[in-house]
Amino acid sequence: METFAEIVRSRADDDKTALRFEDWSWTWAEVVQESADRAALLAELVARPEGRQVHVGVLLDNVPDFVFWVGAGALAGAVVVGINSSRSGAELADDIRHADIDLIVTESRLVHLVTGHDHGVPADRILDVDDTAYADLLGRFRGAPLPAAVPAPTDIAMLLFSSGSTGRPKAVIVGQGRLARLTSAIVERVEIDRDSVTYLCMPLFHGNAVMMNLAPAMHAGATIGMARRFSVSRFSDDLHRFGATYVNYVGRALSYVLNGPTDPRDHASTLRLAYGTEASEADIARFAERFGCRVQEGYGLSEGVFRINRTPETPAAALGRPAGGVDVRVLDEATGRECPRARFDATGRLVDPAAIGQLVAVGLAHTFEGYYKNPDAMAERVRGADFWSGDLAYRDEDGWFYFAGRSADWLRVDSENFAAAQVERVLQRFPGVEAAPVYAVPDPVTGDRVMCAVELAPDAAFDADAFGRFLDRQPDFGAKWWPAFVRLVDRVPLTGSNKVNKAPLRQAGWAVADPVFVRVGRTAAYAPLDAAGRAGLEDQFREHGRERLLPAMPQDAPVA
Repeated sequence: METFAEIVRSRADDDKTALRFEDWSWTWAEVVQESADRAALLAELVARPEGRQVHVGVLLDNVPDFVFWVGAGALAGAVVVGINSSRSGAELADDIRHADIDLIVTESRLVHLVTGHDHGVPADRILDVDDTAYADLLGRFRGAPLPAAVPAPTDIAMLLFSSGSTGRPKAVIVGQGRLARLTSAIVERVEIDRDSVTYLCMPLFHGNAVMMNLAPAMHAGATIGMARRFSVSRFSDDLHRFGATYVNYVGRALSYVLNGPTDPRDHASTLRLAYGTEASEADIARFAERFGCRVQEGYGLSEGVFRINRTPETPAAALGRPAGGVDVRVLDEATGRECPRARFDATGRLVDPAAIGQLVAVGLAHTFEGYYKNPDAMAERVRGADFWSGDLAYRDEDGWFYFAGRSADWLRVDSENFAAAQVERVLQRFPGVEAAPVYAVPDPVTGDRVMCAVELAPDAAFDADAFGRFLDRQPDFGAKWWPAFVRLVDRVPLTGSNKVNKAPLRQAGWAVADPVFVRVGRTAAYAPLDAAGRAGLEDQFREHGRERLLPAMPQDAPVA
Protein backbone atom coordinates (compact mmCIF):
# COMPACT_ATOMS: atom_id res chain seq x y z
CA MET A 1 0.00 0.00 0.00
CA GLU A 2 1.47 3.32 -1.12
CA THR A 3 -0.50 5.68 1.14
CA PHE A 4 -1.83 5.75 4.66
CA ALA A 5 -5.28 6.34 3.15
CA GLU A 6 -5.05 2.90 1.53
CA ILE A 7 -4.27 1.36 4.92
CA VAL A 8 -7.42 2.96 6.34
CA ARG A 9 -9.52 1.84 3.35
CA SER A 10 -8.22 -1.72 3.68
CA ARG A 11 -10.23 -2.12 6.90
CA ALA A 12 -13.58 -0.99 5.46
CA ASP A 13 -15.09 -4.51 5.47
CA ASP A 14 -13.27 -5.89 8.52
CA ASP A 15 -15.63 -6.96 11.33
CA LYS A 16 -12.88 -7.72 13.82
CA THR A 17 -12.86 -5.62 17.01
CA ALA A 18 -10.60 -2.66 16.32
CA LEU A 19 -10.92 -0.25 19.22
CA ARG A 20 -11.86 -0.68 22.86
CA PHE A 21 -12.29 2.40 25.04
CA GLU A 22 -13.81 2.34 28.51
CA ASP A 23 -17.11 0.41 28.07
CA TRP A 24 -17.37 0.86 24.28
CA SER A 25 -15.93 -0.96 21.30
CA TRP A 26 -15.89 -0.59 17.51
CA THR A 27 -15.02 -2.99 14.71
CA TRP A 28 -12.58 -1.88 12.03
CA ALA A 29 -15.47 -1.50 9.61
CA GLU A 30 -17.17 0.81 12.10
CA VAL A 31 -13.97 2.80 12.62
CA VAL A 32 -13.65 3.34 8.87
CA GLN A 33 -17.32 4.35 8.64
CA GLU A 34 -16.92 6.84 11.49
CA SER A 35 -13.91 8.22 9.62
CA ALA A 36 -15.87 8.46 6.36
CA ASP A 37 -18.69 10.32 8.14
CA ARG A 38 -16.22 12.90 9.43
CA ALA A 39 -14.53 13.19 6.04
CA ALA A 40 -17.93 14.10 4.56
CA LEU A 41 -18.56 16.61 7.36
CA LEU A 42 -15.15 18.18 6.72
CA ALA A 43 -15.86 18.55 3.01
CA GLU A 44 -19.09 20.36 3.89
CA LEU A 45 -17.52 22.74 6.41
CA VAL A 46 -14.20 23.67 4.80
CA ALA A 47 -13.40 24.30 1.16
CA ARG A 48 -9.88 23.42 0.11
CA PRO A 49 -7.72 26.57 0.35
CA GLU A 50 -5.82 27.61 -2.74
CA GLY A 51 -2.34 26.13 -2.85
CA ARG A 52 -2.60 23.70 0.05
CA GLN A 53 -4.64 20.94 1.67
CA VAL A 54 -7.24 21.46 4.40
CA HIS A 55 -5.63 21.40 7.87
CA VAL A 56 -7.60 19.91 10.80
CA GLY A 57 -6.33 20.57 14.32
CA VAL A 58 -7.22 17.89 16.85
CA LEU A 59 -7.14 19.02 20.49
CA LEU A 60 -8.36 15.91 22.28
CA ASP A 61 -7.28 13.40 24.86
CA ASN A 62 -7.00 9.83 23.58
CA VAL A 63 -10.72 9.48 22.90
CA PRO A 64 -12.37 7.62 19.99
CA ASP A 65 -12.96 10.82 18.05
CA PHE A 66 -9.19 11.33 17.79
CA VAL A 67 -8.86 7.95 16.05
CA PHE A 68 -11.83 8.72 13.80
CA TRP A 69 -10.41 12.10 12.77
CA VAL A 70 -7.00 10.58 11.97
CA GLY A 71 -8.88 8.23 9.66
CA ALA A 72 -11.02 11.05 8.30
CA GLY A 73 -8.00 13.15 7.43
CA ALA A 74 -6.42 10.24 5.58
CA LEU A 75 -9.59 9.48 3.60
CA ALA A 76 -10.29 13.12 2.77
CA GLY A 77 -6.72 13.98 1.81
CA ALA A 78 -6.64 16.53 4.64
CA VAL A 79 -3.75 17.22 7.00
CA VAL A 80 -4.33 16.18 10.62
CA VAL A 81 -2.44 18.35 13.11
CA GLY A 82 -2.10 17.02 16.65
CA ILE A 83 -2.45 19.86 19.17
CA ASN A 84 -0.53 19.41 22.41
CA SER A 85 -2.98 19.90 25.28
CA SER A 86 -0.17 20.38 27.81
CA ARG A 87 0.67 23.79 26.31
CA SER A 88 -1.02 27.06 27.27
CA GLY A 89 -3.75 28.74 25.26
CA ALA A 90 -1.38 31.47 24.10
CA GLU A 91 1.22 28.91 22.99
CA LEU A 92 -1.42 26.89 21.18
CA ALA A 93 -2.70 29.97 19.39
CA ASP A 94 0.80 30.43 18.01
CA ASP A 95 0.95 26.75 16.98
CA ILE A 96 -2.49 26.93 15.31
CA ARG A 97 -1.61 30.02 13.31
CA HIS A 98 1.73 28.56 12.30
CA ALA A 99 0.13 25.30 11.10
CA ASP A 100 -2.59 27.12 9.07
CA ILE A 101 -5.35 25.18 10.84
CA ASP A 102 -8.77 25.56 9.23
CA LEU A 103 -10.90 23.52 11.66
CA ILE A 104 -10.38 22.63 15.34
CA VAL A 105 -11.85 19.50 16.90
CA THR A 106 -11.78 19.59 20.70
CA GLU A 107 -13.74 18.53 23.81
CA SER A 108 -15.41 20.32 26.70
CA ARG A 109 -12.48 19.71 29.04
CA LEU A 110 -10.04 21.43 26.66
CA VAL A 111 -12.15 23.94 24.76
CA HIS A 112 -11.00 26.78 27.04
CA LEU A 113 -7.54 26.47 25.46
CA VAL A 114 -8.94 27.70 22.15
CA THR A 115 -11.58 30.09 23.45
CA GLY A 116 -10.69 33.78 23.57
CA HIS A 117 -7.26 33.33 21.98
CA ASP A 118 -6.05 34.88 18.74
CA HIS A 119 -5.53 31.77 16.63
CA GLY A 120 -7.51 32.86 13.58
CA VAL A 121 -10.03 29.99 13.50
CA PRO A 122 -13.63 31.27 13.57
CA ALA A 123 -15.91 30.03 16.35
CA ASP A 124 -18.14 28.08 13.96
CA ARG A 125 -15.13 26.01 12.96
CA ILE A 126 -14.37 24.89 16.52
CA LEU A 127 -16.18 21.59 17.12
CA ASP A 128 -16.71 20.30 20.66
CA VAL A 129 -17.22 16.53 20.50
CA ASP A 130 -19.09 16.63 23.83
CA ASP A 131 -21.63 19.16 22.56
CA THR A 132 -25.00 17.91 21.31
CA ALA A 133 -24.62 20.28 18.37
CA TYR A 134 -21.63 18.22 17.20
CA ALA A 135 -23.65 15.01 17.38
CA ASP A 136 -26.48 16.64 15.48
CA LEU A 137 -24.12 17.95 12.81
CA LEU A 138 -22.36 14.62 12.44
CA GLY A 139 -25.74 12.88 12.23
CA ARG A 140 -26.34 14.51 8.85
CA PHE A 141 -23.45 12.54 7.37
CA ARG A 142 -24.02 9.10 8.89
CA GLY A 143 -23.35 6.30 6.43
CA ALA A 144 -21.33 8.50 4.08
CA PRO A 145 -19.49 6.63 1.32
CA LEU A 146 -15.72 6.58 1.15
CA PRO A 147 -14.46 9.65 -0.71
CA ALA A 148 -14.01 9.08 -4.43
CA ALA A 149 -10.67 10.87 -4.59
CA VAL A 150 -7.62 9.06 -3.24
CA PRO A 151 -4.67 11.07 -1.85
CA ALA A 152 -1.27 10.83 -3.54
CA PRO A 153 1.82 9.51 -1.72
CA THR A 154 3.25 13.04 -1.87
CA ASP A 155 0.25 14.58 -0.08
CA ILE A 156 0.75 15.49 3.58
CA ALA A 157 -1.00 13.16 6.01
CA MET A 158 -0.08 14.82 9.30
CA LEU A 159 1.84 17.65 10.91
CA LEU A 160 3.36 16.38 14.14
CA PHE A 161 4.75 19.00 16.48
CA SER A 162 8.03 18.02 18.11
CA SER A 163 8.07 17.70 21.89
CA GLY A 164 9.67 21.11 22.39
CA SER A 165 12.23 19.76 24.86
CA THR A 166 14.99 21.86 23.25
CA GLY A 167 13.04 24.92 22.12
CA ARG A 168 9.87 25.95 20.34
CA PRO A 169 8.06 22.90 18.88
CA LYS A 170 8.52 22.38 15.14
CA ALA A 171 5.78 21.00 12.88
CA VAL A 172 7.21 17.89 11.23
CA ILE A 173 5.73 17.06 7.83
CA VAL A 174 4.59 13.43 7.52
CA GLY A 175 3.55 12.45 4.01
CA GLN A 176 0.98 9.85 3.04
CA GLY A 177 3.69 7.75 1.39
CA ARG A 178 6.20 7.98 4.23
CA LEU A 179 3.61 7.07 6.85
CA ALA A 180 2.57 4.04 4.79
CA ARG A 181 6.16 2.83 4.33
CA LEU A 182 7.01 3.40 7.97
CA THR A 183 3.87 1.59 9.11
CA SER A 184 4.74 -1.48 7.05
CA ALA A 185 8.23 -1.59 8.58
CA ILE A 186 7.03 -1.01 12.15
CA VAL A 187 4.49 -3.85 11.99
CA GLU A 188 7.36 -6.28 11.51
CA ARG A 189 9.72 -4.59 13.95
CA VAL A 190 7.29 -4.61 16.89
CA GLU A 191 5.76 -7.97 15.96
CA ILE A 192 2.15 -6.81 15.68
CA ASP A 193 -0.18 -9.24 13.93
CA ARG A 194 -3.93 -9.74 13.69
CA ASP A 195 -4.07 -11.46 17.07
CA SER A 196 -2.20 -8.65 18.85
CA VAL A 197 -3.83 -6.34 21.38
CA THR A 198 -2.02 -3.01 21.63
CA TYR A 199 -2.31 -0.77 24.66
CA LEU A 200 -2.45 2.86 23.51
CA CYS A 201 -1.83 5.23 26.41
CA MET A 202 0.78 7.63 25.00
CA PRO A 203 -0.80 10.87 23.64
CA LEU A 204 -2.01 10.71 20.05
CA PHE A 205 -0.90 14.29 19.40
CA HIS A 206 2.67 12.92 19.48
CA GLY A 207 4.17 10.94 16.62
CA ASN A 208 5.18 7.98 18.78
CA ALA A 209 1.57 6.97 19.49
CA VAL A 210 0.53 7.20 15.85
CA MET A 211 3.61 5.63 14.29
CA MET A 212 4.34 2.98 16.91
CA ASN A 213 0.78 1.93 17.80
CA LEU A 214 -2.29 3.24 15.97
CA ALA A 215 -1.04 2.97 12.38
CA PRO A 216 0.65 -0.45 12.75
CA ALA A 217 -2.39 -1.87 14.55
CA MET A 218 -4.60 -0.65 11.72
CA HIS A 219 -2.27 -2.14 9.10
CA ALA A 220 -2.27 -5.54 10.84
CA GLY A 221 -5.94 -5.52 11.79
CA ALA A 222 -5.04 -5.87 15.46
CA THR A 223 -7.15 -4.67 18.39
CA ILE A 224 -6.35 -1.42 20.21
CA GLY A 225 -7.14 -0.96 23.89
CA MET A 226 -7.01 2.79 24.42
CA ALA A 227 -6.73 4.89 27.59
CA ARG A 228 -7.77 8.54 27.72
CA ARG A 229 -4.41 9.45 29.25
CA PHE A 230 -1.35 7.68 30.58
CA SER A 231 -2.12 6.80 34.20
CA VAL A 232 0.25 5.10 36.62
CA SER A 233 -2.58 3.94 38.87
CA ARG A 234 -4.52 2.38 35.97
CA PHE A 235 -1.68 1.04 33.86
CA SER A 236 -1.60 -2.54 35.19
CA ASP A 237 -5.37 -2.86 35.40
CA ASP A 238 -5.73 -1.67 31.81
CA LEU A 239 -3.14 -4.14 30.58
CA HIS A 240 -4.97 -7.05 32.18
CA ARG A 241 -8.46 -5.81 31.27
CA PHE A 242 -7.56 -5.48 27.59
CA GLY A 243 -5.31 -8.56 27.54
CA ALA A 244 -2.64 -6.35 25.96
CA THR A 245 0.28 -8.01 24.18
CA TYR A 246 2.11 -4.81 23.18
CA VAL A 247 2.65 -1.32 24.55
CA ASN A 248 4.67 1.63 23.28
CA TYR A 249 6.27 4.18 25.60
CA VAL A 250 8.34 7.36 25.61
CA GLY A 251 10.62 8.97 28.17
CA ARG A 252 9.85 8.44 31.84
CA ALA A 253 6.77 6.25 31.40
CA LEU A 254 8.35 2.96 32.53
CA SER A 255 9.88 4.60 35.58
CA TYR A 256 6.52 5.97 36.70
CA VAL A 257 4.81 2.61 36.19
CA LEU A 258 7.45 0.88 38.29
CA ASN A 259 6.86 3.32 41.14
CA GLY A 260 3.12 2.76 40.98
CA PRO A 261 1.06 0.00 42.57
CA THR A 262 1.88 -3.60 41.68
CA ASP A 263 -0.95 -5.84 40.53
CA PRO A 264 -0.72 -9.51 41.61
CA ARG A 265 -1.46 -10.45 37.99
CA ASP A 266 1.57 -8.60 36.60
CA HIS A 267 4.02 -11.50 36.49
CA ALA A 268 1.54 -13.59 34.48
CA SER A 269 0.49 -10.77 32.15
CA THR A 270 -0.28 -11.23 28.48
CA LEU A 271 2.25 -8.53 27.58
CA ARG A 272 4.90 -9.77 25.16
CA LEU A 273 6.71 -6.60 24.13
CA ALA A 274 7.14 -3.02 25.34
CA TYR A 275 8.82 -0.86 22.70
CA GLY A 276 10.01 2.67 23.22
CA THR A 277 12.80 5.09 23.82
CA GLU A 278 14.81 6.79 26.58
CA ALA A 279 14.19 4.32 29.42
CA SER A 280 17.14 3.57 31.71
CA GLU A 281 18.81 0.17 31.68
CA ALA A 282 17.63 -0.42 35.25
CA ASP A 283 14.01 0.39 34.41
CA ILE A 284 14.13 -1.83 31.33
CA ALA A 285 15.26 -4.80 33.42
CA ARG A 286 12.75 -4.16 36.22
CA PHE A 287 9.82 -3.68 33.84
CA ALA A 288 10.67 -6.87 31.92
CA GLU A 289 10.84 -8.85 35.16
CA ARG A 290 7.63 -7.41 36.58
CA PHE A 291 5.47 -8.06 33.51
CA GLY A 292 7.28 -11.13 32.16
CA CYS A 293 7.87 -9.46 28.80
CA ARG A 294 10.63 -8.16 26.58
CA VAL A 295 11.47 -4.48 26.55
CA GLN A 296 13.10 -3.18 23.40
CA GLU A 297 14.55 0.27 22.86
CA GLY A 298 14.87 1.88 19.47
CA TYR A 299 16.09 5.26 18.29
CA GLY A 300 13.99 7.18 15.81
CA LEU A 301 12.78 10.64 14.96
CA SER A 302 9.41 12.07 13.98
CA GLU A 303 11.42 13.55 11.12
CA GLY A 304 12.05 10.04 9.83
CA VAL A 305 15.20 9.65 7.66
CA PHE A 306 16.80 6.86 9.74
CA ARG A 307 16.35 4.58 12.72
CA ILE A 308 18.82 2.82 15.00
CA ASN A 309 17.69 -0.53 16.39
CA ARG A 310 18.94 -2.85 19.07
CA THR A 311 19.66 -6.52 18.39
CA PRO A 312 20.39 -9.35 20.85
CA GLU A 313 24.12 -8.65 20.37
CA THR A 314 23.88 -4.95 21.19
CA PRO A 315 26.05 -3.98 24.20
CA ALA A 316 24.33 -2.67 27.31
CA ALA A 317 23.54 1.05 27.11
CA ALA A 318 24.14 1.15 23.34
CA LEU A 319 21.47 2.31 20.89
CA GLY A 320 22.37 -0.34 18.33
CA ARG A 321 23.11 0.02 14.62
CA PRO A 322 21.25 1.80 11.81
CA ALA A 323 18.36 -0.11 10.27
CA GLY A 324 18.61 -0.98 6.60
CA GLY A 325 22.34 -0.44 6.47
CA VAL A 326 22.04 3.32 5.87
CA ASP A 327 25.16 5.45 6.27
CA VAL A 328 24.94 7.12 9.68
CA ARG A 329 28.04 8.74 11.16
CA VAL A 330 29.04 10.80 14.18
CA LEU A 331 30.32 14.16 12.91
CA ASP A 332 32.02 17.03 14.70
CA GLU A 333 29.53 19.90 14.83
CA ALA A 334 32.21 22.55 14.21
CA THR A 335 34.27 20.95 11.44
CA GLY A 336 31.83 18.49 9.87
CA ARG A 337 34.51 15.79 10.02
CA GLU A 338 33.86 12.32 11.39
CA CYS A 339 34.67 11.94 15.08
CA PRO A 340 37.18 9.30 16.20
CA ARG A 341 35.73 5.99 17.35
CA ALA A 342 35.04 5.81 21.07
CA ARG A 343 37.46 4.01 23.34
CA PHE A 344 36.77 3.13 26.96
CA ASP A 345 38.98 2.64 29.98
CA ALA A 346 38.74 -0.28 32.39
CA THR A 347 35.82 1.38 34.19
CA GLY A 348 33.82 1.82 31.00
CA ARG A 349 34.35 5.58 30.86
CA LEU A 350 34.79 7.23 27.48
CA VAL A 351 38.49 8.04 27.11
CA ASP A 352 38.32 10.84 24.52
CA PRO A 353 35.39 13.32 24.61
CA ALA A 354 36.24 14.18 20.99
CA ALA A 355 34.41 10.97 20.04
CA ILE A 356 31.11 12.73 20.77
CA GLY A 357 29.44 14.47 17.89
CA GLN A 358 26.10 14.77 16.15
CA LEU A 359 24.33 11.82 14.54
CA VAL A 360 24.24 12.50 10.80
CA ALA A 361 22.59 10.49 8.02
CA VAL A 362 25.01 10.94 5.14
CA GLY A 363 23.40 11.54 1.77
CA LEU A 364 19.86 11.19 3.10
CA ALA A 365 18.71 14.81 3.40
CA HIS A 366 16.47 14.28 0.36
CA THR A 367 14.33 11.82 2.39
CA PHE A 368 13.49 14.48 5.01
CA GLU A 369 10.07 15.95 4.22
CA GLY A 370 10.82 19.04 6.24
CA TYR A 371 9.34 21.32 8.87
CA TYR A 372 6.22 23.22 7.92
CA LYS A 373 7.01 26.91 7.23
CA ASN A 374 10.25 26.85 9.21
CA PRO A 375 13.29 27.48 6.98
CA ASP A 376 15.60 28.23 9.92
CA ALA A 377 14.91 24.85 11.52
CA MET A 378 15.31 23.21 8.10
CA ALA A 379 18.74 24.78 7.74
CA GLU A 380 19.82 23.22 11.04
CA ARG A 381 18.91 19.75 9.79
CA VAL A 382 19.78 19.86 6.10
CA ARG A 383 23.39 20.64 5.26
CA GLY A 384 24.10 19.83 1.65
CA ALA A 385 23.11 16.21 1.03
CA ASP A 386 23.29 15.24 4.72
CA PHE A 387 20.66 15.18 7.47
CA TRP A 388 21.85 16.36 10.91
CA SER A 389 19.66 14.88 13.62
CA GLY A 390 20.32 17.33 16.44
CA ASP A 391 21.23 14.43 18.75
CA LEU A 392 24.66 13.69 20.18
CA ALA A 393 26.21 10.24 20.09
CA TYR A 394 29.45 8.32 19.87
CA ARG A 395 30.34 5.08 18.07
CA ASP A 396 32.69 2.39 19.32
CA GLU A 397 35.27 0.42 17.35
CA ASP A 398 32.71 -2.28 16.56
CA GLY A 399 30.22 0.17 15.07
CA TRP A 400 27.73 0.34 17.95
CA PHE A 401 26.16 3.77 18.54
CA TYR A 402 25.61 5.30 22.01
CA PHE A 403 23.28 8.20 22.81
CA ALA A 404 24.94 11.24 24.40
CA GLY A 405 22.06 13.72 24.69
CA ARG A 406 20.60 16.53 22.64
CA SER A 407 22.76 18.95 20.75
CA ALA A 408 21.78 21.57 23.33
CA ASP A 409 23.14 19.30 26.09
CA TRP A 410 26.80 20.15 25.61
CA LEU A 411 28.45 21.58 28.72
CA ARG A 412 31.74 23.45 28.83
CA VAL A 413 33.44 23.55 32.22
CA ASP A 414 37.01 24.82 32.70
CA SER A 415 37.58 24.55 28.93
CA GLU A 416 36.44 20.91 28.79
CA ASN A 417 33.45 19.94 26.66
CA PHE A 418 31.30 16.96 27.62
CA ALA A 419 27.75 15.70 27.12
CA ALA A 420 25.12 15.71 29.85
CA ALA A 421 24.12 12.10 29.23
CA GLN A 422 27.56 10.89 30.41
CA VAL A 423 27.03 12.54 33.78
CA GLU A 424 23.39 11.47 34.07
CA ARG A 425 24.28 7.79 33.71
CA VAL A 426 26.45 8.01 36.83
CA LEU A 427 24.06 10.12 38.92
CA GLN A 428 21.21 7.70 38.28
CA ARG A 429 23.17 4.95 40.02
CA PHE A 430 22.88 6.73 43.35
CA PRO A 431 20.37 4.84 45.53
CA GLY A 432 16.96 6.47 45.61
CA VAL A 433 17.42 8.59 42.48
CA GLU A 434 14.61 8.22 39.96
CA ALA A 435 15.81 10.91 37.56
CA ALA A 436 18.73 13.32 37.51
CA PRO A 437 18.74 15.52 34.39
CA VAL A 438 21.96 17.49 34.04
CA TYR A 439 22.18 20.94 32.47
CA ALA A 440 24.43 23.97 32.30
CA VAL A 441 24.02 27.11 34.38
CA PRO A 442 26.27 30.16 34.04
CA ASP A 443 29.53 30.37 35.97
CA PRO A 444 30.15 33.73 37.69
CA VAL A 445 33.46 34.13 35.85
CA THR A 446 33.27 32.28 32.53
CA GLY A 447 31.66 29.31 30.85
CA ASP A 448 29.28 26.95 32.63
CA ARG A 449 28.77 25.14 35.86
CA VAL A 450 27.07 21.76 36.11
CA MET A 451 23.67 21.59 37.76
CA CYS A 452 21.31 18.67 38.20
CA ALA A 453 17.73 18.26 39.32
CA VAL A 454 17.14 15.17 41.44
CA GLU A 455 13.80 13.42 41.62
CA LEU A 456 13.81 10.83 44.39
CA ALA A 457 11.92 7.57 44.59
CA PRO A 458 8.89 7.54 46.89
CA ASP A 459 9.93 7.51 50.57
CA ALA A 460 13.60 8.16 49.69
CA ALA A 461 15.48 10.99 51.39
CA PHE A 462 18.44 12.92 50.05
CA ASP A 463 21.67 12.55 52.05
CA ALA A 464 24.06 15.19 50.72
CA ASP A 465 27.10 13.67 52.42
CA ALA A 466 26.33 10.22 51.03
CA PHE A 467 25.79 11.74 47.59
CA GLY A 468 29.20 13.39 47.60
CA ARG A 469 30.95 10.26 48.89
CA PHE A 470 29.21 8.20 46.21
CA LEU A 471 30.42 10.45 43.38
CA ASP A 472 33.94 10.46 44.81
CA ARG A 473 34.02 6.65 44.57
CA GLN A 474 32.88 6.39 40.94
CA PRO A 475 35.90 5.49 38.81
CA ASP A 476 34.18 6.61 35.58
CA PHE A 477 33.18 10.05 36.90
CA GLY A 478 35.09 12.94 35.35
CA ALA A 479 36.65 15.61 37.55
CA LYS A 480 34.81 18.37 35.65
CA TRP A 481 31.46 16.54 35.88
CA TRP A 482 30.74 17.31 39.53
CA PRO A 483 27.42 19.14 39.92
CA ALA A 484 28.04 22.56 41.41
CA PHE A 485 24.34 22.69 42.31
CA VAL A 486 21.87 19.93 43.16
CA ARG A 487 18.19 20.86 43.12
CA LEU A 488 15.66 18.55 44.73
CA VAL A 489 12.36 18.42 42.85
CA ASP A 490 9.12 16.56 43.49
CA ARG A 491 9.03 15.64 39.82
CA VAL A 492 11.22 16.68 36.91
CA PRO A 493 9.35 18.73 34.30
CA LEU A 494 8.17 16.76 31.29
CA THR A 495 6.91 17.61 27.85
CA GLY A 496 3.45 16.45 26.81
CA SER A 497 5.06 13.25 25.50
CA ASN A 498 6.81 12.33 28.80
CA LYS A 499 10.26 13.50 27.74
CA VAL A 500 12.35 15.43 30.26
CA ASN A 501 12.04 19.16 29.61
CA LYS A 502 15.28 20.87 30.59
CA ALA A 503 14.32 24.33 29.34
CA PRO A 504 12.57 25.47 32.56
CA LEU A 505 15.35 23.89 34.65
CA ARG A 506 18.04 25.89 32.83
CA GLN A 507 15.97 29.07 33.03
CA ALA A 508 15.40 28.80 36.78
CA GLY A 509 18.93 27.72 37.68
CA TRP A 510 19.44 27.78 41.44
CA ALA A 511 16.93 30.63 41.99
CA VAL A 512 14.09 28.37 43.07
CA ALA A 513 11.95 27.63 46.10
CA ASP A 514 13.05 23.97 46.02
CA PRO A 515 15.94 22.90 48.26
CA VAL A 516 19.30 23.43 46.53
CA PHE A 517 22.67 22.06 47.64
CA VAL A 518 25.95 23.60 46.53
CA ARG A 519 29.29 21.86 46.28
CA VAL A 520 31.81 23.09 48.83
CA GLY A 521 34.85 24.14 46.82
CA ARG A 522 36.36 21.15 45.03
CA THR A 523 35.57 18.71 47.80
CA ALA A 524 33.00 15.92 47.94
CA ALA A 525 30.93 17.88 50.44
CA TYR A 526 27.60 19.56 49.71
CA ALA A 527 25.86 22.21 51.82
CA PRO A 528 22.40 23.79 51.58
CA LEU A 529 22.37 26.96 49.49
CA ASP A 530 21.00 29.58 51.88
CA ALA A 531 20.34 33.30 51.56
CA ALA A 532 23.94 34.18 52.35
CA GLY A 533 25.20 31.77 49.73
CA ARG A 534 22.85 33.21 47.12
CA ALA A 535 23.98 36.74 47.94
CA GLY A 536 27.61 35.67 47.61
CA LEU A 537 26.91 34.19 44.19
CA GLU A 538 25.21 37.38 43.05
CA ASP A 539 28.20 39.42 44.22
CA GLN A 540 30.54 37.23 42.16
CA PHE A 541 28.43 37.72 39.03
CA ARG A 542 28.40 41.49 39.54
CA GLU A 543 32.13 41.57 40.21
CA HIS A 544 32.79 39.99 36.82
CA GLY A 545 30.14 41.96 34.92
CA ARG A 546 27.91 38.93 34.33
CA GLU A 547 24.91 39.96 36.41
CA ARG A 548 22.76 39.82 33.26
CA LEU A 549 23.12 36.01 33.46
CA LEU A 550 21.68 35.76 36.96
CA PRO A 551 18.40 33.83 37.15
CA ALA A 552 15.42 35.73 38.56
CA MET A 553 14.61 34.79 42.14
CA PRO A 554 10.99 33.72 42.72
CA GLN A 555 9.10 35.48 45.48
CA ASP A 556 8.56 32.24 47.39
CA ALA A 557 12.24 31.27 47.48
CA PRO A 558 13.60 30.53 50.97
CA VAL A 559 15.41 33.40 52.66
CA ALA A 560 17.49 31.40 55.08
